[in-house]
Amino acid sequence: MNRRDLLKLGAAAGASALLPRVLAQTAPAPAAKPKPVHVGAAEGVARAEKPLNILILGGTGFTGPHQVSYALARGHKLTLFNRGRRPKEWPGEVEEITGDRETGDLKSLEGREWDVCIDNPTSIPSWVRDVGQVLKGKVKHYIFISTISVYRDDTPPGRDESVATQDYTGADVMKETRDTLRANMALYGPLKAACEREAEKQFPGMTTVIRPSLIVGPGDETDRFTYWPVRIARGGEILAPGDGLDPVQFIDARDCAEWTIRVAEQRTLGIFNAAGPSYTLGMAAMLHGIRAATTAHAEFTWVDWDFLREQNVSPWGDMPAWIPRREEGSGLARVSIEKAKAAGLTFRSLADTTAATLAYWNALPAERRAALRAGIKAEREAEVLKAWHAKAKS
Repeated sequence: MNRRDLLKLGAAAGASALLPRVLAQTAPAPAAKPKPVHVGAAEGVARAEKPLNILILGGTGFTGPHQVSYALARGHKLTLFNRGRRPKEWPGEVEEITGDRETGDLKSLEGREWDVCIDNPTSIPSWVRDVGQVLKGKVKHYIFISTISVYRDDTPPGRDESVATQDYTGADVMKETRDTLRANMALYGPLKAACEREAEKQFPGMTTVIRPSLIVGPGDETDRFTYWPVRIARGGEILAPGDGLDPVQFIDARDCAEWTIRVAEQRTLGIFNAAGPSYTLGMAAMLHGIRAATTAHAEFTWVDWDFLREQNVSPWGDMPAWIPRREEGSGLARVSIEKAKAAGLTFRSLADTTAATLAYWNALPAERRAALRAGIKAEREAEVLKAWHAKAKS
């Protein structure tokens, strides 16, 4: 199993954890103006010592609303720049300006100044170049949200930020678009790495790069982590992958978003892996922790990787968040986060993430909850469990 396999598996699940925003970026424009979605306020948050004037590129996807909520609670002034296709009702005053980075429409950014720019949705290097040209001399700090997918497959587990990233091998990286990326998802890591390099070129000496792992929690429309709380809450016998010792890394969207705002406040520069939890977590510990938070009567049947492979049960797609540790690409679940922790990254508990994820899921419309977008289907799960038990008896 290599990086390309993981990308395919993630796409089959509805959206790869390595591709957190590409599908949202490429969605067609709605026929009518969508109804705004209410975003709750962050509670119990102290005000920042010095309010900032923050520009967020995007802001209405997965982590963006959490950034906005936390930044408002901290007393910052916010401007959001996006295409205006996913309106939100914010818990405070937010200036929203529109444009389209794909077509180069950045006019609403011209002649303005901000303390910091947070770039959430970008996977295309030309987008970084273009915004860099418009904002040259207009911002003091640029924060680029990248991904751990920038690393090469042959780097060892425990990789830190000094490890080499992927190289783009195409004809012209600046001619890549959302459409070419969507047609070839294997470009995602190389293009994100190219974005990082372009960021430092456009914003020299004032760039922060944050490389999240699997982003989970309330607001996740891909169900790539949600599958497990929802399935475990349903109870019964549950197909669990491997021997339970395969490492798992993820980060709650709220933790990533709130730390990003604190990075802006402290003007922390550099490159940081953003993954959690703060300790080594195995698949069994994660599933048992989720079960403890749901209080559901559920029993796990652990099925080894060889049998799952024979049954065409895929890591990451059918079994979300799971990568067998003996396979290529397992380092994606074992990156070093020591640098980020030293820079103030903190983590909610697994119980908190589980409860918030389930609350978000249960508040969705019934038609949305009718089918998870990731994870093995119930009928298929039952078939695999039946085959596993039959093998054990033979």
